[in-house]
Amino acid sequence: MNILYLHGLNGSLKPEKRNILEAYGTVIAPSIDYQNNSNAISWLYDSYANKSIDVVIGSSMGGFTGFHLSKLMQIPALLFNPALASRSVVQQLPNTPSNNGSTISMVLGAKDTVIDPKGTLSFLGNTLSQKQLYKLTILPNMEHRIPLDVFEEAVLKFLKNKRA
Repeated sequence: MNILYLHGLNGSLKPEKRNILEAYGTVIAPSIDYQNNSNAISWLYDSYANKSIDVVIGSSMGGFTGFHLSKLMQIPALLFNPALASRSVVQQLPNTPSNNGSTISMVLGAKDTVIDPKGTLSFLGNTLSQKQLYKLTILPNMEHRIPLDVFEEAVLKFLKNKRA
């Protein structure tokens, strides 16, 4: 399985999380400069559309990018606190299909003060006519950072369902 991991703004894939993902397949984790590349989604699509990517996993700004990339590539996505409703950097949106033909799973922290989960839920509510399948998990005590145990459990459930 080929896993495309998209980090958040000024972030990277931490070794502990990479180890979790590598138990399931090959991890591709490009360095993305969201601030200086307003076409990051198109750049990633052009770079990986023909690389047999099976799933996309992203966090925060990487969750926003993964949301659109999963639709472009027609693959499932697991997104942690995706910056869907608002972002601090501008990104150009390519012409994106209304759904990814699969499921977009999201894990939202109810105590996230960086990406407002209410804004994310409102954004999703406005897309219900697109017939996109969503699986939402809202964790009442989670903030913006994803604890390792939460990451591991979410990845396990997501990839287990992907294989089924």
